[in-house]
Formats: sequence, structure tokens, C-alpha cells
Amino acid sequence: MSSTNLVFQNRDTHRAWLASQAALPAGFRVGCARFDFTPREAPKPARMTLTLIALEQPTPDFAAMFTRNAFPGAPIVVGRARLGEPTLGAIIVNNKISNVCAPGGVEAAERICAATAQLLGLTPAQVLPCSTGVIGWTLPVDALIAALPQAAGALVTGSVLPAAESIVTTDLYPKVRRASVGRGGIVGIAKGAGMIEPNLATMLVYLLTDVRVPRRELRAMLARAVEESFNTISVDSDTSTSDTVVALSSGRVPCDDPADFERGLHQVCRDLAEDVVRNGEGVRHVMRVAVQNAASSALAHALGKAVVNAPLFKCAVAGNDPNVGRLVQAIGKHVGAHAPGTDLSRLRARMGGVEIFARGVFQLDPAKEAALVAHLRGAELYASVPPKNGVFAAPIDFPPHERCVELEIEVGNGTASATVIGGDLTHEYVSENADYRS
Repeated sequence: MSSTNLVFQNRDTHRAWLASQAALPAGFRVGCARFDFTPREAPKPARMTLTLIALEQPTPDFAAMFTRNAFPGAPIVVGRARLGEPTLGAIIVNNKISNVCAPGGVEAAERICAATAQLLGLTPAQVLPCSTGVIGWTLPVDALIAALPQAAGALVTGSVLPAAESIVTTDLYPKVRRASVGRGGIVGIAKGAGMIEPNLATMLVYLLTDVRVPRRELRAMLARAVEESFNTISVDSDTSTSDTVVALSSGRVPCDDPADFERGLHQVCRDLAEDVVRNGEGVRHVMRVAVQNAASSALAHALGKAVVNAPLFKCAVAGNDPNVGRLVQAIGKHVGAHAPGTDLSRLRARMGGVEIFARGVFQLDPAKEAALVAHLRGAELYASVPPKNGVFAAPIDFPPHERCVELEIEVGNGTASATVIGGDLTHEYVSENADYRS
């Protein structure tokens, strides 16, 4: 997916690159604030971060897509209603608590919007709320509102990096991508590490542009970009109750070439989607599955998801073990359950360019096994480390490279294709999620 193959030697070089990508388009400001609180459901000290994204002038040109989870968070309920408003002027984001199915959740979100609007000279309906974090807990509304003036007072132009850093929860590092479009540009930030298989995870994405794209066109473009980017990734096959992707145009720069703008939007979304997987909880390998010559796009997409979500294959990849029998069983499992009758006699599969399956049988030998191990090790982001005090943790807080475990599946019964990105399944992922609230 990524348009580049970046390599970073350490955290400092990665942060310097992020800073070089983070220039805010004209017409936007961001501000952040942090405060301590005690969750009502788990009375022990915690810290929440607020992120405020504000336009200098409310815009009619905005788009958003939300989770399809049947238990959406209160901000999703409010956000869907905001799509019918004539203009939008700000987004307020909190981490730590996702405000999902909590008593009075919608009322809490609306109170926060009203307080934000008062500070910015907006109406409450011009503010979009977003929350991410623990599902089921109630927001500390009074403490949150008390911290809003600090976030508003911190609003600055220049860089989106402070916002990218403040929206994270279990992410190891912030995610920023940009594209130049004519005289303007698009900058995007994303939060997401676990509970991720967007179906439009806990995933929040904000795409800011100064290029003037009318609301109707922007919404159509965003839907197409999301379908081929965020809807083609998976970390753990769980769809968050809070998934949100928002695009805002300040309209400061004319759009000379709508097709060029859409290409830039797609690229930013694809790059951020891959960043989300690479930064997934415990992920040590990113898998890129290219499915070709399938009978339909739906089948190609589903086969890719079946591979990246197969627990046994994910574990094998985590251990640098090219146990490709687990790959083939995942394909066969999906076809047998969801596409019976599909002719798989012409199916071919490759890993790292090495053919592993064709004409109904495996194509393996010692030299291929060695090459497959080398490919897996070359794609590893970091080596497994022993637990400290019984807890597994990633030893890095930056992405060393953008290499993937490359998988190709040629079904052989059509012309449709799809590319799906996923992560492996590690001790670190289990440890992170076993201790998430503690």
C-alpha cells in the first residue's frame, strides 16, 4: 500500500520525518490539554488527553464515515447527526474512555460539544465529538469541560504533530501522512493499534486539506478512499464501536484538478491504513496479501481477510515459521464455508515471490523453506524479547522499516483483485490486551 519504503534508524529520525510531513494546511489550528481524573468504574488515578482541531472559519465541505458496529459509541450517534448540518467548525477528541453504551453518553457528548462551541464562538452543532479508549466507562464530563479552555488556549497553526501525538492510546508512535495537491495539500493523522478490522478500529482518522472540494464530491471521494484503504486492513478482526474517519476542507485553495486531489486522498488513506497495522498492538510483522484473478472483488477481499485473520497462520508468521499449510487451510476454510463450488484447481500461492502451492499440491523443498524463513526475518519489525515482570512489551517506539511479508494468491477463475494488510499474532498482543484496563 505504502508509496514509499522508508527506513528509520531510531526514534529521533522517525520523529524528524513526522515533523517534516506535519505542516497544517491553511485554515486549521490544533490544541491539546491533559488532566488527571479517577474513573468511576475503576477508582485509581488516570490521565486523559484532549485534542482540539479547529477551522478558522466553519466549513460546509466536510465528510465522515463511521463504524458499522451495531453498538456504536455516543460520539458516533452524534456524529451521524452532524452530517446533516450546514457547516462544521471543530472536532474535539478525548482518549482513555470511548463513551460507548455508558449511561447518559449522548448527553455527555453534547455537553462537551456545547462547552467547546462556547469557547470557539460556534454553535454546538458545529462541533464533532470523538472518544477512544475503554468501552463501557463513563466520561468525567465536569473535569473534561474544565480542561477545555487549556486546549482552546493552546490552539496553534503550523504543525499537526501535537494532535497526532495526543490522540493515541496504546499506539507506540504517532502517525502522520501527507500529499501535495496543486497549490494545496492533504495532511492526515490516525490513531489505532488494537480492536481493528474497520468495517465502514478503535481507529480515529482525521484528514485535513486546504483544497476546496464541495461537500458532495468530498463525501463520495472519502467513501471510495476508505473502501480501498481502511476497509482492507485488520489487526485482530474486531470492529471497534468508535471507528471514525473525517475529512475537512478549509477551502483556502482552488481545486484545479479533482482527479489529482482524489489520488492524493487515496494515497494518504492507504499510507495511514498501513501505518495503523504496522503500529498494531504487538505486531512484529505486517502481512500484505495480494489476491488476483478471483471471480469477484468480494471474494478477493474476503480471501485476503481470511488469511490475515487466521490465528494459526498469524502465530506462525510471528515465529518466523513458514508453516504455509496454515495459509492454505485458511483459504480452503473460507471457500468451503462461504463460496462452496469455487474451482480452486488453478490456485497458485507465493510468499516473498517463492511459489509454495500450485495445481492442488505444495511446491516446497529445503531451499524454498530457507528462503521463506529469510523473507519472514527480513520483514520482522523487532525480535521477540523475554517478558519483564511477566509482561511482554515492544522494545521500540518507532517503525524501523516498511517491509511486509508479501503473499500472492492467484485464484485463477476471474479477473478481480484486492490487496489486504494485516498483522501477526504475538505474545505482546496477548499481554497488552490481557492487562488493558489494569
